[in-house]
Amino acid sequence: MGEQASDYHRGEMDIHEQKATFDLFIGLTKWGSLAVIAGVLFLTLFFCTGAGFIGAAASAVVVTVIGVLVLRAKPEAAAAH
Repeated sequence: MGEQASDYHRGEMDIHEQKATFDLFIGLTKWGSLAVIAGVLFLTLFFCTGAGFIGAAASAVVVTVIGVLVLRAKPEAAAAH
């Protein structure tokens, strides 16, 4: 069996589109998860406990702020891209 004819050479393909798609997917997953967590927390506290609207909203806001601080892009990570 002879060699297969191919124009592919390892390491020479432009992967900018794949990287952009991956970064978008990771970002949507990260921020979407935070939104779901805050929403579930709010609804659970509002309907299943005596916290009421203000207590549930305050808890959801606190979790959202902490999540944004933890999940935002780090300066050294942004410089590497």
